[in-house]
Amino acid sequence: MPTGHATGGTGPARSRERFLQGEPVEAGVRASILSSWQRSRSLGLSPDQADLPFRDDFDRDARIVRAAVPVLDRLQARFAGSKMNISVADASGTVLLRRFGEASLARSLPAFQRVPGFVFAERVAGTNGIGLALAERQLIRVHGAEHFAERSQRSACRALPVRDPLSGRIEGVLCFGYPRSAEDPKLAITIRKAAQAIERRLLGQSSARERALLRAYLDTGATASVDLHHTIGVDELALELHPRDRAVLTEKAAELISRGQRAAAVVSLFDGRQVTLVSRPMRSGSGVEGVAIEAVLPGPAPREPLAVPTQVDVPPGFSGHLAVVTAVRPPRLVPATAAPRRLPVATLSRHLPDISYGRFGTVGRGGVADDHPDAPPRTRGLVMVGEPRVGTYALAARRRLELLTEASARIGTTLDVRRTAQELAETAVPRLADFVTIDLPEAVLRGEESVDPRTDLHRTVVHGIRDDLPFSPVGKQVDFGPTTPQIRCLTTGQAVLEPDLKAAAGWLAQDPEHTERLLTQVHSLIVVPLVARGVILGIASFYRAQDPAPFGDDDRSLGLELATRAALSIDNARRYTRERTMVLTLQRSLLPHDLPDQDAVEIAHRYLPAESDVGGDWYDVIPLSGTRIGLFVGDVVGHGMLSAATMGQLRTAARSFAELDFPPDEVLTHLDNLVGRLDREEPAAGAGVIGATCLYAIYDPTSQQCTMARAGHPPPALVLPDGTVSFPDLPAGPPLGLGGLPFEVAEIHLPEGSRLLLYTDGLIEDRHRDVDVVLEQLRGALAHPEHTPEQTCQTVLETVAPAHPCDDIALLVARTHALDPRRIAAWDLPADPARVSEVRAAALRQLADWGLDEAAFAAELMLSELVTNAIRHGAGPIRVRLLHGRTLICEVSDASNTAPHLRRAASTDEGGRGLFLVAQLAQSWGTRYLTEGKVIWAECGLDAA
Repeated sequence: MPTGHATGGTGPARSRERFLQGEPVEAGVRASILSSWQRSRSLGLSPDQADLPFRDDFDRDARIVRAAVPVLDRLQARFAGSKMNISVADASGTVLLRRFGEASLARSLPAFQRVPGFVFAERVAGTNGIGLALAERQLIRVHGAEHFAERSQRSACRALPVRDPLSGRIEGVLCFGYPRSAEDPKLAITIRKAAQAIERRLLGQSSARERALLRAYLDTGATASVDLHHTIGVDELALELHPRDRAVLTEKAAELISRGQRAAAVVSLFDGRQVTLVSRPMRSGSGVEGVAIEAVLPGPAPREPLAVPTQVDVPPGFSGHLAVVTAVRPPRLVPATAAPRRLPVATLSRHLPDISYGRFGTVGRGGVADDHPDAPPRTRGLVMVGEPRVGTYALAARRRLELLTEASARIGTTLDVRRTAQELAETAVPRLADFVTIDLPEAVLRGEESVDPRTDLHRTVVHGIRDDLPFSPVGKQVDFGPTTPQIRCLTTGQAVLEPDLKAAAGWLAQDPEHTERLLTQVHSLIVVPLVARGVILGIASFYRAQDPAPFGDDDRSLGLELATRAALSIDNARRYTRERTMVLTLQRSLLPHDLPDQDAVEIAHRYLPAESDVGGDWYDVIPLSGTRIGLFVGDVVGHGMLSAATMGQLRTAARSFAELDFPPDEVLTHLDNLVGRLDREEPAAGAGVIGATCLYAIYDPTSQQCTMARAGHPPPALVLPDGTVSFPDLPAGPPLGLGGLPFEVAEIHLPEGSRLLLYTDGLIEDRHRDVDVVLEQLRGALAHPEHTPEQTCQTVLETVAPAHPCDDIALLVARTHALDPRRIAAWDLPADPARVSEVRAAALRQLADWGLDEAAFAAELMLSELVTNAIRHGAGPIRVRLLHGRTLICEVSDASNTAPHLRRAASTDEGGRGLFLVAQLAQSWGTRYLTEGKVIWAECGLDAA
């Protein structure tokens, strides 16, 4: 094979030069090649190294050699006259066989490479077909400058692992080598077919062993006396067996074979009967050792004699599973020559022997041996025959299938990213691995997609058979080097198997102290990507410690299957987290951010979203005229974006209706109409009828009266200053949206220092708790008069709220204050314009007493205009009230329901400028309707009077 530098200066050649000079290489090089270059450099290999290790102690009669020789002979004939060289190496990279298309081609190689024995493992030869196929465990193509060594720059090769069809273990590597110019995509098909031919020959070796065992079993009973009425096989029994029973018998038989020793096991059937399976070690004349499994059944014998089948199928491509022989009713004998791929009839037509089992001969109750002469007759027959190693493979395959079935039920039970990752680890330990670590980007944990998972991995799960291993702790950001299996997994998106961690290039260099301690406990590693919908979400690392056998390709496939299922659940949880975060952000943006400054009540509030989804719970605090305060709490039916958006509309409308100074029952009526209209206008939303509940309370600190009305909402809790807790019996009212039914109000006196708790049903309603019990817990949590509103909220959430709320919870706690009577001044006067001056004078004296001389001018003008309007356009009696709080409030009430309207007076109008003047002087003004009459009020700021 010609040697020397690659030419061209572009593509892999240029990238290789940059790599050897220490420059970064990203584009233009396949991930598997770049990973191999990095491993080669970390191993200290030189690209100029010419010699390779040579072994002369390899097995020249290995199974792979016997299976590959005929296939290589055919390949040599096919490629005769070409510059193709064909090699077969063992699982360690040692070349066992070599063929050349041209005999002269061998003379171009160094002398020691012309014969079997030189080693092409990656750890000694760098990037090459055989070494990389063993490292990647798949079909590999290495072309020209992709080789690490200078000696191979002008060649190309394709290599494919050859596996034992029974165990899935790599037995060797088939490699095609050829000049770079002879590259042909059809070689991939050829090498696959050749490898399959070698694998079929390996399987044929196993099939012959199985046939020898079956013949040996039958030969042992050639001279034994046989009771035809006491002979039965599994298929005869299977005619009446439940499918579950057949599966249990097959699994137990495989388990007995895998043990490789004499044993017995009692299997209970679905109908209450018991079958005893007895394993008997045996040896064929050719030296093949195996186990025969026979069934012993109590009960009456069948009416007709039973015999083994007249022929046993050995189909092409025999799967290597345990040879299963079943007894059926004797068919018509067929000559042996009629089925060339089946065992001779003369050998298999003998009846099953009645073999003595020692203490296992007959089985009584509970599986205890019973050789009593009066015991009922027993039937027995052959179930399975096979080699222990094959039984081990079958048992392992069944257990892998069971693990996958269990994973389907255990992984993805919640929509929480961390919990789903934890479920993957708990499923894998200890049945697949002894320790599992899972690393996810921080973006995935937040519900987003990671831009580059390689730079943003955080340890999310550490789980194992014990907790004393030096893994990075949960929550820590983990940084992996470029040659570690984890980065190779993320870069290629493929599972990476490291059977021997001590030989894993780049892994030890990552953190010498950390990995050295870890290697005293673990010895084998599988890293699998968590990929869902084409997006890499993170990686899962499976470590083996207790089992001395390293991980194999079957384990890698199992780990990848588990990770694939878990990744889909993690991605679902991630998408749900993103949606939930969006809805929660919307929900919180629609709730009050800052409570208004006021003196009527001291407020504390809490909002707790549900674990599974966000709903439409809300609360609000609205300052009203006359130092009053409005308290809202509501709950929109349902969860998700629609509920949150509906809540925003409802809260905005409720605030608007409240600021119009409507009483609680009218506010609820308007909200009821709004919800009904929303339901009619959005029938395509697909969420059914929109509904909501609400409670609205207005507290007046001047009279300490609280007026409340509710629409299908839980009643509030009232805590008096002495600690007495009660739940006022308010008229329930229908939920919002039903329409047509009135709402009723209730008025309650609240002594100063009382606490009013408004809440949504998520606090008290839970399918696992009784409402009455919860209300008693709430009563106990509130019976602390010394608690502040903040302390009350905290206590209620800690003692009453469910640990895992399935519905939102909104809390609003208000501790009442009373306006000092000395800050209230009121006068009653008849509808006489002459009395206006008296009211002005009395008001000025009161303002002087309060020290509000600076506000006197504006207050005098506003009061004069309001009283004059009431006398001219209203009806008596007329009442004037001044309230000194954070602002100065002037109120004039009369018995008329006619409200004045602000307008701009024309220059020719004699009147109409009074309210315009009030609006200019006042900070705000408005009208409040009473049961009889109205109140016109104007508020004046004290700092800008």
